[in-house]
Amino acid sequence: MNQHRFSDPPEEQEGSGSDRRGADRYRTVWRIAKVVRNGDAGLWRVRNISDRGMMLAADVPIAIGEKLEIALSDTVTIYGHVVWCDDGRCGVEFDEEVDVADVLKKLAAEQRATGYRQPRLPVRTQAQAVTDGGIVSQIELVDLSQNGAGFIHNGHLEVGKEFDLILAGKIKRRAIVRWARGGRGGLWLTQPLDRADLESIHRFES
Repeated sequence: MNQHRFSDPPEEQEGSGSDRRGADRYRTVWRIAKVVRNGDAGLWRVRNISDRGMMLAADVPIAIGEKLEIALSDTVTIYGHVVWCDDGRCGVEFDEEVDVADVLKKLAAEQRATGYRQPRLPVRTQAQAVTDGGIVSQIELVDLSQNGAGFIHNGHLEVGKEFDLILAGKIKRRAIVRWARGGRGGLWLTQPLDRADLESIHRFES
């Protein structure tokens, strides 16, 4: 199987191994990362990664030269800049080389550990909570992931409560309150949000 190089645009990615640095190791992965850039953040898909860079997939406008902060987990963050972009993909060159084998080993261990959670996006947006009885209330969301959300509450959403959560763009998901204390709470979504809906937090700004 051919693996794309992070540093080359798609039409140049089939070069021979002789033009690659011997220390560079390419790993095809399917992982979601939180990407922060110039006042925006989103969940993008990691297509492959090497010691010097990675390929990301996202259907939002991306500019060559953009500086990115790429959080692969709560403890693993890599910094780099975009060197090419084409058809929903972009290549990122890291500011400093990484040991890709060590990074992937650490990520795998974190994912197996108790308490692991998916990357979350910081948001400040209003959403509707609609109960089965038709009662509609507004709640403020403070973070979003594909499977959940954090919210601010005034005590009216107790643990175990189930309702329809309606987000910007009329995105609707069934939600269950998993925890609530100190004016904060967490929701679990019975059906994950589409990753494409989370590629930019701007769509949820209110």
